[in-house]
Amino acid sequence: MSKLLIVAGLEDQCAATSRGMQLAELMDLQVEVVAFAYANLKRLKLDRKGIADVKQRLLDQRRADVVSQLNRVAGVGHGVKVSVIWSEDIHPWIIKRAAGDYAAVIKTRHRSESLGYTSTDWHLLRECVAPVLLVSRQKWKKGSAIMATVDLEATAKAKQALNVDVITSARHYAEMLQVDLSVLCVIDVPTLLVDLDLIDAKAYAKERIKELQPALTALAKKTGLPLSKFQLKRGPVAKTIVSEAAELKAQLVVMGTVGRRGVRAQVLGNTAEEALQLLKTDTLTLKP
Repeated sequence: MSKLLIVAGLEDQCAATSRGMQLAELMDLQVEVVAFAYANLKRLKLDRKGIADVKQRLLDQRRADVVSQLNRVAGVGHGVKVSVIWSEDIHPWIIKRAAGDYAAVIKTRHRSESLGYTSTDWHLLRECVAPVLLVSRQKWKKGSAIMATVDLEATAKAKQALNVDVITSARHYAEMLQVDLSVLCVIDVPTLLVDLDLIDAKAYAKERIKELQPALTALAKKTGLPLSKFQLKRGPVAKTIVSEAAELKAQLVVMGTVGRRGVRAQVLGNTAEEALQLLKTDTLTLKP
């Protein structure tokens, strides 16, 4: 994995562009920046050549804007590969491109989703094979920790391997940025059973922590992390991730996502997507 794919936003101060260039320098990776342009030209009273000329002008302007962004970030606008694509629907191009040799796709996060509309962010989370770094508009604070989240209750080998990948990636970022790493394991207590007084939340969590200790020990051994780096908390998984990230003042949260699709994903979502609705920090998601 030798490259980063940065998706340039329309805003002048694109968070993804600046964050991506910063990471590329730290990780010694090549960079490709992709930008998109589109306008419905069918209603213009022009012949084919006239429409083609307008389209090219829009593409040229978009390229100039991106190069200007890059120059403001690092003065390297003419030394980075820039692709400008004519498309209204951008996620298929990104997903296809990222299937190559890319360490991550970096994009500024947008919070728009409804039952009838799925944003580009969610498409990437569910379908992109490369890790996806969704960047908030907050600047990284020097010394702020990185938090990884893992599922100790995972029984499938693919999800257990994903736990290892999440920690390995988070550790790499922590070492690169020279910050602390914390690994969060959330014990999900069934709210319905608690509400019906069928279980005691504290007793249930205590018992589950005891049962999961072998899995925790094995994960710590496999990743080479001391047990002191792992934090076990009880509560709703997504909300607990968000609250712990806020308490830790994490600059980056690394998590795995199974990438559900279709109506089930739109209605229920998965833990990563639920957390992303609330998180105010950068988030790196990985798939099995």
